[in-house]
Amino acid sequence: MSKFVWFIIALVALVAGIIVYNKVLHGKDKTPAAAKGGPPKEMSVNAYVVSPKSIENSILASGTLLPFEDAELHPEVSGKITQLNLNEGTQVAKGTLLVKLYDADLQAQLKKLRLQKEQAQKTEGRIKQLLAINGVGQQEYDDVVTNINNIDADIDLILAQITKTEIRAPFNGVVGLKNVSLGSYVTPTTLVATFQQIDPLKVDFTIPEKYAASTGKGETLKFNVEGFTEQFNGKIYAVEPQIDVATRSIKVRAQVQNTKAKLLPGAFAKVDLGLKNIDNAILVPTQCIIPEARNKKVIVVNNGKADFRIVETGVRGETYIQVTKGLEVGDTIVTTALMYIKPDMGLKVVKISDK
Repeated sequence: MSKFVWFIIALVALVAGIIVYNKVLHGKDKTPAAAKGGPPKEMSVNAYVVSPKSIENSILASGTLLPFEDAELHPEVSGKITQLNLNEGTQVAKGTLLVKLYDADLQAQLKKLRLQKEQAQKTEGRIKQLLAINGVGQQEYDDVVTNINNIDADIDLILAQITKTEIRAPFNGVVGLKNVSLGSYVTPTTLVATFQQIDPLKVDFTIPEKYAASTGKGETLKFNVEGFTEQFNGKIYAVEPQIDVATRSIKVRAQVQNTKAKLLPGAFAKVDLGLKNIDNAILVPTQCIIPEARNKKVIVVNNGKADFRIVETGVRGETYIQVTKGLEVGDTIVTTALMYIKPDMGLKVVKISDK
Protein backbone atom coordinates (compact mmCIF):
# COMPACT_ATOMS: atom_id res chain seq x y z
CA MET A 1 0.00 0.00 0.00
CA SER A 2 0.94 3.63 -0.52
CA LYS A 3 1.90 5.85 2.32
CA PHE A 4 -1.27 7.92 1.77
CA VAL A 5 -3.59 4.94 2.39
CA TRP A 6 -1.71 4.01 5.57
CA PHE A 7 -2.04 7.59 6.71
CA ILE A 8 -5.89 7.55 6.31
CA ILE A 9 -6.18 4.24 8.21
CA ALA A 10 -4.12 5.59 11.07
CA LEU A 11 -6.22 8.79 11.24
CA VAL A 12 -9.52 6.85 11.44
CA ALA A 13 -8.11 4.62 14.20
CA LEU A 14 -7.03 7.69 16.16
CA VAL A 15 -10.51 9.29 16.00
CA ALA A 16 -12.17 6.04 17.10
CA GLY A 17 -9.79 5.75 20.03
CA ILE A 18 -10.58 9.28 21.20
CA ILE A 19 -14.36 8.59 21.17
CA VAL A 20 -13.96 5.39 23.22
CA TYR A 21 -11.64 7.16 25.67
CA ASN A 22 -14.20 9.96 26.26
CA LYS A 23 -16.97 7.46 27.04
CA VAL A 24 -14.77 5.59 29.53
CA LEU A 25 -13.48 8.81 31.06
CA HIS A 26 -16.95 10.31 31.77
CA GLY A 27 -18.34 6.97 32.94
CA LYS A 28 -21.85 7.24 31.36
CA ASP A 29 -23.67 6.90 28.06
CA LYS A 30 -25.48 9.99 26.77
CA THR A 31 -28.24 7.96 25.05
CA PRO A 32 -31.68 8.66 26.70
CA ALA A 33 -33.18 5.82 28.67
CA ALA A 34 -36.32 5.95 26.57
CA ALA A 35 -34.29 5.35 23.37
CA LYS A 36 -32.76 2.19 24.95
CA GLY A 37 -36.19 0.74 25.65
CA GLY A 38 -36.11 1.56 29.37
CA PRO A 39 -38.84 3.20 31.40
CA PRO A 40 -39.90 6.77 30.31
CA LYS A 41 -38.29 9.66 32.11
CA GLU A 42 -40.32 11.46 34.80
CA MET A 43 -41.48 14.95 33.75
CA SER A 44 -42.29 17.95 35.93
CA VAL A 45 -45.67 19.53 35.12
CA ASN A 46 -48.28 21.98 36.39
CA ALA A 47 -51.76 20.65 37.07
CA TYR A 48 -55.36 21.73 37.69
CA VAL A 49 -57.75 20.07 40.16
CA VAL A 50 -61.28 19.70 38.81
CA SER A 51 -63.96 21.25 41.02
CA PRO A 52 -67.68 22.01 40.37
CA LYS A 53 -68.53 25.56 39.35
CA SER A 54 -71.59 27.51 38.24
CA ILE A 55 -71.30 29.09 34.79
CA GLU A 56 -73.36 31.48 32.74
CA ASN A 57 -74.43 29.66 29.62
CA SER A 58 -74.60 31.89 26.57
CA ILE A 59 -74.13 31.72 22.81
CA LEU A 60 -72.03 34.25 20.94
CA ALA A 61 -73.00 34.60 17.28
CA SER A 62 -72.58 36.91 14.32
CA GLY A 63 -75.76 38.50 13.03
CA THR A 64 -77.03 40.99 10.47
CA LEU A 65 -79.63 43.72 10.97
CA LEU A 66 -82.37 43.65 8.34
CA PRO A 67 -85.46 45.79 7.66
CA PHE A 68 -88.57 44.22 9.11
CA GLU A 69 -90.23 44.61 5.72
CA ASP A 70 -88.44 45.37 2.45
CA ALA A 71 -89.89 46.02 -1.01
CA GLU A 72 -88.80 47.20 -4.43
CA LEU A 73 -91.36 49.53 -6.01
CA HIS A 74 -92.16 48.61 -9.64
CA PRO A 75 -95.19 49.68 -11.72
CA GLU A 76 -97.56 46.91 -12.78
CA VAL A 77 -98.12 48.44 -16.23
CA SER A 78 -96.19 50.64 -18.62
CA GLY A 79 -96.92 54.35 -18.80
CA LYS A 80 -95.86 57.94 -18.19
CA ILE A 81 -95.54 59.23 -14.63
CA THR A 82 -98.05 62.05 -14.05
CA GLN A 83 -97.71 62.28 -10.27
CA LEU A 84 -94.63 61.59 -8.14
CA ASN A 85 -94.83 61.74 -4.35
CA LEU A 86 -91.49 60.12 -3.54
CA ASN A 87 -89.88 62.20 -0.79
CA GLU A 88 -86.65 60.30 -0.29
CA GLY A 89 -85.86 59.26 3.28
CA THR A 90 -89.28 60.19 4.65
CA GLN A 91 -91.67 58.03 6.66
CA VAL A 92 -95.02 57.36 4.99
CA ALA A 93 -98.10 55.45 6.07
CA LYS A 94 -99.45 52.32 4.46
CA GLY A 95 -101.66 53.07 1.45
CA THR A 96 -100.11 56.48 0.66
CA LEU A 97 -100.09 57.21 -3.08
CA LEU A 98 -96.44 57.41 -4.19
CA VAL A 99 -96.59 57.24 -7.99
CA LYS A 100 -99.42 57.78 -10.50
CA LEU A 101 -99.26 56.84 -14.19
CA TYR A 102 -101.28 58.32 -17.07
CA ASP A 103 -104.84 56.90 -16.99
CA ALA A 104 -107.02 59.44 -18.84
CA ASP A 105 -108.12 56.79 -21.36
CA LEU A 106 -109.20 54.45 -18.56
CA GLN A 107 -111.04 57.24 -16.78
CA ALA A 108 -112.95 58.00 -19.98
CA GLN A 109 -113.99 54.34 -20.34
CA LEU A 110 -115.07 54.32 -16.71
CA LYS A 111 -117.22 57.42 -17.22
CA LYS A 112 -118.85 55.86 -20.28
CA LEU A 113 -119.68 52.64 -18.42
CA ARG A 114 -121.18 54.50 -15.51
CA LEU A 115 -123.47 56.43 -17.88
CA GLN A 116 -124.48 53.15 -19.50
CA LYS A 117 -125.25 51.69 -16.10
CA GLU A 118 -127.34 54.70 -15.16
CA GLN A 119 -129.38 54.37 -18.33
CA ALA A 120 -129.73 50.61 -17.90
CA GLN A 121 -131.02 51.07 -14.35
CA LYS A 122 -133.71 53.48 -15.59
CA THR A 123 -134.72 50.94 -18.23
CA GLU A 124 -134.83 48.20 -15.60
CA GLY A 125 -137.21 50.32 -13.50
CA ARG A 126 -139.65 50.85 -16.36
CA ILE A 127 -139.56 47.18 -17.41
CA LYS A 128 -140.15 46.11 -13.82
CA GLN A 129 -143.34 48.24 -13.68
CA LEU A 130 -144.59 46.75 -16.95
CA LEU A 131 -143.79 43.25 -15.69
CA ALA A 132 -145.98 43.87 -12.67
CA ILE A 133 -149.00 44.43 -14.93
CA ASN A 134 -147.98 41.72 -17.40
CA GLY A 135 -147.01 44.34 -19.97
CA VAL A 136 -143.79 42.49 -20.81
CA GLY A 137 -142.48 38.99 -20.41
CA GLN A 138 -140.10 37.77 -17.71
CA GLN A 139 -137.40 37.12 -20.30
CA GLU A 140 -137.27 40.76 -21.37
CA TYR A 141 -136.83 41.85 -17.76
CA ASP A 142 -134.10 39.28 -17.15
CA ASP A 143 -132.19 40.56 -20.20
CA VAL A 144 -132.17 44.07 -18.77
CA VAL A 145 -130.87 42.84 -15.38
CA THR A 146 -128.18 40.81 -17.12
CA ASN A 147 -127.07 43.90 -19.03
CA ILE A 148 -126.68 45.83 -15.76
CA ASN A 149 -124.59 43.02 -14.26
CA ASN A 150 -122.35 42.98 -17.34
CA ILE A 151 -121.80 46.72 -17.05
CA ASP A 152 -120.87 46.29 -13.36
CA ALA A 153 -118.29 43.68 -14.33
CA ASP A 154 -116.83 46.00 -16.96
CA ILE A 155 -116.62 48.79 -14.38
CA ASP A 156 -114.75 46.49 -11.97
CA LEU A 157 -112.32 45.60 -14.75
CA ILE A 158 -111.59 49.26 -15.54
CA LEU A 159 -111.16 50.07 -11.84
CA ALA A 160 -108.64 47.22 -11.55
CA GLN A 161 -106.72 48.60 -14.53
CA ILE A 162 -106.73 52.08 -12.96
CA THR A 163 -105.39 50.61 -9.72
CA LYS A 164 -102.45 49.18 -11.68
CA THR A 165 -101.49 52.72 -12.69
CA GLU A 166 -100.87 53.57 -9.02
CA ILE A 167 -98.02 52.65 -6.69
CA ARG A 168 -99.01 52.91 -3.04
CA ALA A 169 -97.00 52.28 0.13
CA PRO A 170 -97.39 48.55 0.91
CA PHE A 171 -96.75 49.13 4.64
CA ASN A 172 -95.59 51.83 7.05
CA GLY A 173 -92.03 52.55 6.06
CA VAL A 174 -89.33 54.84 4.72
CA VAL A 175 -88.89 55.75 1.06
CA GLY A 176 -85.43 55.01 -0.32
CA LEU A 177 -83.64 56.78 -3.15
CA LYS A 178 -85.80 57.27 -6.23
CA ASN A 179 -84.63 56.29 -9.72
CA VAL A 180 -87.25 58.13 -11.82
CA SER A 181 -88.55 61.65 -12.39
CA LEU A 182 -91.90 63.21 -13.14
CA GLY A 183 -92.79 62.56 -16.78
CA SER A 184 -90.59 59.47 -17.09
CA TYR A 185 -91.91 56.53 -19.07
CA VAL A 186 -91.69 53.39 -16.98
CA THR A 187 -92.32 49.67 -17.48
CA PRO A 188 -92.82 46.80 -15.01
CA THR A 189 -89.05 46.21 -15.06
CA THR A 190 -88.29 49.78 -13.93
CA LEU A 191 -87.12 50.09 -10.32
CA VAL A 192 -88.85 53.25 -9.11
CA ALA A 193 -87.44 53.19 -5.55
CA THR A 194 -86.89 50.96 -2.56
CA PHE A 195 -89.18 50.95 0.45
CA GLN A 196 -88.27 49.66 3.91
CA GLN A 197 -89.76 49.35 7.35
CA ILE A 198 -86.97 50.11 9.83
CA ASP A 199 -89.00 50.23 13.04
CA PRO A 200 -88.94 47.55 14.18
CA LEU A 201 -85.89 45.85 12.67
CA LYS A 202 -85.01 42.17 12.64
CA VAL A 203 -81.66 40.52 13.29
CA ASP A 204 -80.75 37.19 11.69
CA PHE A 205 -78.05 34.90 13.10
CA THR A 206 -77.16 31.22 13.25
CA ILE A 207 -76.39 28.95 16.19
CA PRO A 208 -74.92 25.41 16.35
CA GLU A 209 -77.45 22.60 16.07
CA LYS A 210 -76.78 21.40 19.64
CA TYR A 211 -78.50 24.55 20.95
CA ALA A 212 -81.63 24.10 18.84
CA ALA A 213 -83.63 22.53 21.68
CA SER A 214 -82.74 25.30 24.14
CA THR A 215 -83.63 28.21 21.84
CA GLY A 216 -87.18 29.21 20.96
CA LYS A 217 -89.72 31.98 20.49
CA GLY A 218 -89.81 34.57 23.26
CA GLU A 219 -86.14 34.24 24.26
CA THR A 220 -84.38 37.57 24.77
CA LEU A 221 -80.94 38.48 23.51
CA LYS A 222 -78.42 41.31 23.59
CA PHE A 223 -76.23 42.57 20.78
CA ASN A 224 -73.66 45.21 19.96
CA VAL A 225 -73.27 47.20 16.76
CA GLU A 226 -70.12 48.87 15.48
CA GLY A 227 -70.09 52.57 16.29
CA PHE A 228 -72.27 52.33 19.41
CA THR A 229 -71.08 51.83 22.97
CA GLU A 230 -74.54 50.92 24.23
CA GLN A 231 -76.00 47.41 24.12
CA PHE A 232 -79.26 46.74 22.34
CA ASN A 233 -81.97 44.18 23.12
CA GLY A 234 -84.11 41.92 20.98
CA LYS A 235 -86.61 39.08 21.24
CA ILE A 236 -86.67 35.91 19.16
CA TYR A 237 -89.90 35.50 17.20
CA ALA A 238 -88.99 32.83 14.65
CA VAL A 239 -86.64 29.83 14.34
CA GLU A 240 -85.92 27.98 11.10
CA PRO A 241 -87.69 24.58 11.37
CA GLN A 242 -84.77 22.68 9.84
CA ILE A 243 -80.99 22.45 10.34
CA ASP A 244 -78.66 23.47 7.53
CA VAL A 245 -76.93 20.23 6.54
CA ALA A 246 -73.92 22.09 5.11
CA THR A 247 -73.06 24.09 8.25
CA ARG A 248 -74.89 22.03 10.91
CA SER A 249 -76.44 25.22 12.23
CA ILE A 250 -79.93 26.64 12.59
CA LYS A 251 -81.12 30.11 11.60
CA VAL A 252 -82.78 32.32 14.21
CA ARG A 253 -84.60 35.64 13.74
CA ALA A 254 -85.29 38.26 16.42
CA GLN A 255 -87.20 41.53 16.50
CA VAL A 256 -85.49 44.77 17.56
CA GLN A 257 -87.19 48.05 18.44
CA ASN A 258 -85.72 51.03 16.58
CA THR A 259 -87.98 53.93 17.53
CA LYS A 260 -85.24 56.56 17.16
CA ALA A 261 -83.93 55.07 13.90
CA LYS A 262 -80.44 54.79 15.36
CA LEU A 263 -79.82 51.38 13.83
CA LEU A 264 -79.58 50.86 10.09
CA PRO A 265 -80.37 47.70 8.11
CA GLY A 266 -77.30 45.83 6.91
CA ALA A 267 -75.21 46.53 10.02
CA PHE A 268 -73.15 43.73 11.59
CA ALA A 269 -74.35 42.65 15.03
CA LYS A 270 -72.45 40.73 17.73
CA VAL A 271 -75.22 38.67 19.32
CA ASP A 272 -75.09 37.35 22.89
CA LEU A 273 -77.91 34.88 23.49
CA GLY A 274 -78.18 34.00 27.16
CA LEU A 275 -79.27 30.49 28.13
CA LYS A 276 -80.03 28.86 31.48
CA ASN A 277 -77.08 28.89 33.90
CA ILE A 278 -75.36 25.55 34.52
CA ASP A 279 -74.73 24.57 38.15
CA ASN A 280 -71.99 22.14 39.26
CA ALA A 281 -70.31 22.26 35.87
CA ILE A 282 -66.88 20.69 35.36
CA LEU A 283 -64.62 23.35 33.85
CA VAL A 284 -61.03 22.96 32.69
CA PRO A 285 -58.60 25.44 31.12
CA THR A 286 -58.99 25.48 27.36
CA GLN A 287 -55.32 24.66 26.79
CA CYS A 288 -55.80 21.28 28.53
CA ILE A 289 -57.90 19.93 25.66
CA ILE A 290 -55.91 17.92 23.10
CA PRO A 291 -57.86 17.81 19.81
CA GLU A 292 -57.58 14.70 17.67
CA ALA A 293 -59.19 13.58 14.44
CA ARG A 294 -62.14 11.86 16.12
CA ASN A 295 -61.88 12.68 19.81
CA LYS A 296 -60.77 15.20 22.36
CA LYS A 297 -58.48 14.17 25.22
CA VAL A 298 -57.03 15.46 28.46
CA ILE A 299 -54.09 14.11 30.47
CA VAL A 300 -54.99 13.04 34.01
CA VAL A 301 -52.36 12.41 36.68
CA ASN A 302 -53.22 8.89 37.87
CA ASN A 303 -50.90 7.38 40.52
CA GLY A 304 -48.06 9.54 39.27
CA LYS A 305 -48.46 8.51 35.63
CA ALA A 306 -50.02 10.06 32.54
CA ASP A 307 -53.54 8.79 31.84
CA PHE A 308 -54.99 9.99 28.51
CA ARG A 309 -58.79 10.36 28.85
CA ILE A 310 -61.32 10.88 26.05
CA VAL A 311 -63.72 13.70 26.97
CA GLU A 312 -66.79 15.42 25.58
CA THR A 313 -67.09 19.20 25.81
CA GLY A 314 -69.92 21.69 26.11
CA VAL A 315 -69.93 25.43 26.71
CA ARG A 316 -66.70 27.21 25.79
CA GLY A 317 -65.57 30.46 27.36
CA GLU A 318 -62.53 32.65 26.83
CA THR A 319 -60.27 30.67 29.19
CA TYR A 320 -62.33 27.67 30.33
CA ILE A 321 -64.35 24.96 28.63
CA GLN A 322 -67.00 22.69 30.08
CA VAL A 323 -66.37 18.93 30.11
CA THR A 324 -69.64 17.01 30.01
CA LYS A 325 -68.20 13.49 30.00
CA GLY A 326 -64.88 11.83 30.85
CA LEU A 327 -63.86 13.67 34.04
CA GLU A 328 -64.96 13.65 37.66
CA VAL A 329 -64.67 16.17 40.46
CA GLY A 330 -61.24 15.87 42.09
CA ASP A 331 -59.37 14.67 39.00
CA THR A 332 -55.95 16.27 38.49
CA ILE A 333 -55.28 17.22 34.90
CA VAL A 334 -52.04 18.41 33.33
CA THR A 335 -51.85 22.00 32.06
CA THR A 336 -48.26 22.22 30.75
CA ALA A 337 -45.91 20.27 28.46
CA LEU A 338 -48.83 18.45 26.84
CA MET A 339 -46.98 17.85 23.57
CA TYR A 340 -44.10 16.02 25.26
CA ILE A 341 -46.03 13.62 27.47
CA LYS A 342 -46.54 10.01 26.43
CA PRO A 343 -49.01 7.48 27.87
CA ASP A 344 -47.90 6.03 31.24
CA MET A 345 -45.01 8.49 31.48
CA GLY A 346 -44.07 9.38 35.03
CA LEU A 347 -45.30 12.81 36.09
CA LYS A 348 -44.20 15.04 38.93
CA VAL A 349 -46.64 17.83 39.79
CA VAL A 350 -44.68 20.91 40.84
CA LYS A 351 -47.57 23.40 40.84
CA ILE A 352 -51.27 22.76 41.30
CA SER A 353 -54.30 25.02 40.97
CA ASP A 354 -58.08 24.79 41.28
CA LYS A 355 -58.84 28.24 39.91
